[in-house]
Amino acid sequence: MSTQPKATIERRRHDPTLAERFKAGHPIPLHQGTFRSLGLGLITGASDDDPAAIGTYAAAGASLGPSFLWVALLALPMMFAVVYLSSKLGQVSGQGLFAVLRQHYSRWLLYFLLVTAVVGNIVEAGADLGGMAAALNVVVRVPISHMVVVLGIFVLSLQIRGYKLIRSLFRWLALALLAYIGSAVLAKPELLSVVKGTLIPTFHFNRNFFAMLVAVIGTSLSAYLYSWQSNQEVEEDISMGRRRLTDRIGTTSDELGHSRRDVAFGMFFASLVMYFIILSTAATLFRVGNTEINTAAEAAQALRPLAGKAAGLLFALGVFAVGFLAVPVMTIGAAFDVCQSFGWRHGLHAEPRDAKAFYAMLIIFTAAAVCLNFFGINPMKALVYAGIVQGVSTPFLMLLILLATNNRKIMGRWVNARAMNILGWLTLIAMSGATIGLLITLVM
Repeated sequence: MSTQPKATIERRRHDPTLAERFKAGHPIPLHQGTFRSLGLGLITGASDDDPAAIGTYAAAGASLGPSFLWVALLALPMMFAVVYLSSKLGQVSGQGLFAVLRQHYSRWLLYFLLVTAVVGNIVEAGADLGGMAAALNVVVRVPISHMVVVLGIFVLSLQIRGYKLIRSLFRWLALALLAYIGSAVLAKPELLSVVKGTLIPTFHFNRNFFAMLVAVIGTSLSAYLYSWQSNQEVEEDISMGRRRLTDRIGTTSDELGHSRRDVAFGMFFASLVMYFIILSTAATLFRVGNTEINTAAEAAQALRPLAGKAAGLLFALGVFAVGFLAVPVMTIGAAFDVCQSFGWRHGLHAEPRDAKAFYAMLIIFTAAAVCLNFFGINPMKALVYAGIVQGVSTPFLMLLILLATNNRKIMGRWVNARAMNILGWLTLIAMSGATIGLLITLVM
């Protein structure tokens, strides 16, 4: 396996000053500014609260009530560990996750992880498209199958337009998630049960509880997060003129510090939204005994305290907006993974004629996600099942991330500190434990 020379990893690429970049017409690096915390981490955090996540969190709140709120607090450090380690790997190596795996690990392991990641991404993208169409159908009475096709075509066009448009648009789409915070507050949940459910973990040793736990952990730590964040770091570097790999390799303590704050902000935003979505359905549907969500219309009832008859419209806005954010993240991430695994040219900065395989993968994966909605599967059910699939497959990716970021051949002196390793391994143990608990309940 080829490796990066240690001297190359240890050094830091020469960067011109901001003034020199401005004169040369290059964009100013976001990570050198005060507001980087509103950048890549927010996009990743908001995409983590995709329609699959919204449906899963809403189903969990309706099924288990406020006693499940503590899971949002548990997920926050886990989400931070996953995304920050992926970000760090991309910054130091100058490559995406699967490019690193291809260089340093066996091909059978690479292909196994590739298949699970691509399948997981396509399933969740398909579930998201179905969730978007079902939510929109609450307001616009157009056949869901027609809307899925139109949405798929529109999402594909966004991907082909390139990285800069996606990065700019995604930050604004993330704000649609704030509707769920207002919904939960105006639902006037019982304070004592909320405090108890938030601070005191409650376990129910039955199939439903572990299915929901695995689904929530799976969708909040989805497979696409692992490769997406590392690829974002690479794309951000390319947008600043660092097109050669040798120009991207290496990092600094300041850059890693900015990334930690960036990722912490994005993951806090994602876990906050998760918390209030669970609280919304716990305070409305669970309280009246409606513990199972089967349609987008039922999930929309969680917003009635905020908007009354307009609840369906607001729910559609939230699901619709973040769907446009999340589906490209998943299909682009899958295309990145495939191209990196086989050494094909890829990237949103590349013209379609220069990266034909990459853009062909985008078309194929988007089409596959659309086609998944023509098998008669209830979209809200599919959202939960997609989360469970992710929960079973992602521990393997987390293990590889930990091994890679502790490998001096890859990271040089930027291997993980003890505290980061402890958090990473605890995250892996928690993910694996939830999956094992589900498997036990399934065979009992």
